[in-house]
Amino acid sequence: MKVEILDEAQEDLLDGYRFYECQSGGLGDYFLDSLFSDIDSLQIYAGIHSVHFGYHRFLSKRFPFAIYYRVVRIVLTTQKEPTLIKQKGPPMFSGSRTCGKCGKASGFSKLR
Repeated sequence: MKVEILDEAQEDLLDGYRFYECQSGGLGDYFLDSLFSDIDSLQIYAGIHSVHFGYHRFLSKRFPFAIYYRVVRIVLTTQKEPTLIKQKGPPMFSGSRTCGKCGKASGFSKLR
């Protein structure tokens, strides 16, 4: 998953860094490390947080900051009729399947 931090959010991070660094030397670095650790955890936990203002809101574990984010999922398919995707949804795959031309296992079988 790709995480993109908007310019406005980067400014907020820098403001937080400056604030905490003024409170105590090294606290600004700890603040950034903590927030980036929280952001990295979105690789696993994206989408489980409650929605506020149209975005998921993840409250930082160590500082009074909230991370607002959106999850964008893209499904690619080689299905020939796009109208079928709208009606049935994209095909789902799991398990293994043999190729119709050569008979070799492809590693996936169609569930739907």
